[in-house]
Amino acid sequence: MRILIAAVGRDRAGPTRDLVALYRDRLTWPFELMEVDVKRKLPPDRLPDAEAALLLATLPTGCIRVALDGSGHQLSSRKLAERLAAWRDGGVRDVAFLIGGADGHGSAVLDSAALVLSLGAMTWPHLLVRGMVLEQIYRAQCILAGHPYHRD
Repeated sequence: MRILIAAVGRDRAGPTRDLVALYRDRLTWPFELMEVDVKRKLPPDRLPDAEAALLLATLPTGCIRVALDGSGHQLSSRKLAERLAAWRDGGVRDVAFLIGGADGHGSAVLDSAALVLSLGAMTWPHLLVRGMVLEQIYRAQCILAGHPYHRD
């Protein structure tokens, strides 16, 4: 199973990029980071839908979509691992974690998501969310392999 993170915005050299690299290099599952940006100036009420269209256009056909959104479900690391295992064991080829822009996801992303996932009630910088999600994916991989990285 391939893991994708599709995110609005471009990362630059620095600690957030280093965090992504740290967990990307630990994964044994294939991984790809895709970044998108709306190039034209849009009113704030139209920006999420434009970003949603770009995010969805980067995804392979038939992939499972997980939208990161504050209104989503909060799962334990073990429950996320179980969900990933079910998709993997069910023959899912690609799982994409979608990280929206500052104004959140457009309805097309939220409506098409198999799971809307929240990292909690706090607001997190979107560049940091990439590393946080990738760490949880690595943790899920460890849980499923029986590796001691994860402790309950």
